Amino acid sequence: MLGRGPLKEDQDAFGHMLWAHYRGEKVFEIIERDDGYVDATDPSKYFSGYEDWPMIQKKAIEFVKGRVLDVGCGAGRHSIYFQNKGFDVLGIDVSPLAIKICELRGLKNAKVMAVEVLNFKPNSFDTIIMLGNNFGLFGDFKKPKGSLKDSIK
Repeated sequence: MLGRGPLKEDQDAFGHMLWAHYRGEKVFEIIERDDGYVDATDPSKYFSGYEDWPMIQKKAIEFVKGRVLDVGCGAGRHSIYFQNKGFDVLGIDVSPLAIKICELRGLKNAKVMAVEVLNFKPNSFDTIIMLGNNFGLFGDFKKPKGSLKDSIK
């Protein structure tokens, strides 16, 4: 996905998987990593409430403050949680279908945006979250620092 803008309809496998689950279809997410690891998982985790989040995510959100950017927001589980807690949150995802689902689920501020073309003014956010598997969106550990550091206070 690096080097591209938002996904086209025929490229959005993740979005189609979320959309099918949202509509009540029985689907699975197949994950294959560069190291050969393969797994099939239930996409309901992308729609889960706080009570079902892994403990590490529950601990991480204790540090959230101010205006929040949720990078790779998927179906919006974290963005919607923070919105409901009164935070000013923007959820972004390269998947147009994921953003459509976020909006249908009530997220007020969601935008289709590829992570490699972040164009926020300096100091736009107090907290940037990337919960789940989205750190892989950058391709390596050096890119996030350069891409995100000016966006946060």
